[in-house]
Amino acid sequence: MMKARPRIIFFGTPEFAVGSLEIITENAFPVAAVVTAPDKPAGRGLKLKMSPVKEFAITHEIPFLQPVNLKDPSFHSKLRSFDPDLFVVVAFRMLPGEVWGSPPMGTFNLHASLLPQYRGAAPINWAIINGERETGVTTFFLEDAIDTGKIVFTDKTAILPDETAGELHDRLKAMGAALVLKTIQAVGSGQVLSISQETLINPTIPLKKAPKIHKEDCLINWNKGTIAIYNMIRGLSPYPGAYAELRDKNGSPVVIKIFRSHPELSETQLNPGELFTNGKSLLKIASADGFICIEELQMTGHKSMAIADFLNGFGRNFV
Repeated sequence: MMKARPRIIFFGTPEFAVGSLEIITENAFPVAAVVTAPDKPAGRGLKLKMSPVKEFAITHEIPFLQPVNLKDPSFHSKLRSFDPDLFVVVAFRMLPGEVWGSPPMGTFNLHASLLPQYRGAAPINWAIINGERETGVTTFFLEDAIDTGKIVFTDKTAILPDETAGELHDRLKAMGAALVLKTIQAVGSGQVLSISQETLINPTIPLKKAPKIHKEDCLINWNKGTIAIYNMIRGLSPYPGAYAELRDKNGSPVVIKIFRSHPELSETQLNPGELFTNGKSLLKIASADGFICIEELQMTGHKSMAIADFLNGFGRNFV
């Protein structure tokens, strides 16, 4: 089926998805409706907070749905009532087959990796954590197994040596939006030559996964190498944040999140996890083969701060 300007239902929730929804509307493709997550309690007051995609939909007067159960027949009926041609999915839950298989022009997804590598919920984080030098974005048609469908387009980019997950997120958000637009145009014109992911798998190169990040994944192990720890800090910054438990001069635990640092490869007499500070502008923690020099951190119950500000306010506890 060819239709140059297909009626679209857009599925997405976080800020990463907003860029794609925005470029679709800017190019006057008809967005019949948006599907996003239900509002969730947030903040100290636990007030209900709407998703960034819902905020965009309200601002641009686009109808929106917030289903709790994606298998609910009434939700399916509502989708059909919008008479869509194409579903576009960016950072949303796994859809059941009766949903993604329903539009006549299909359903495609944007993924923030170069598939088939880094299938899963957190590809941006894991690419940096694993020290990759290249990543990108991929559009692909949905199939039953997550992130396994036929690839439509990819776009590559280098990962900068000091880039954080947050910074890479913002770049891939823009790259992904452009790729979504390109994919819609190709699908609408009937010019799609999709490629099976199986043909791209090299049996000599293991497939790396990108599972959801849990709290236990964020605890720094100072017995690891300096570069591995540095990549972990970058890959978890600013969210959810790599954290460590320090000991002040009295031996009391102090939990910190580290958002920015730089590595120092050098010999040291300190044991992994022990810290060195001048009490003014330098705080570094020993690893297996050097130090992690902290530039920005956050103590529990406090705002993020530069290391000089931290030492000015709390340095006496560590000297």
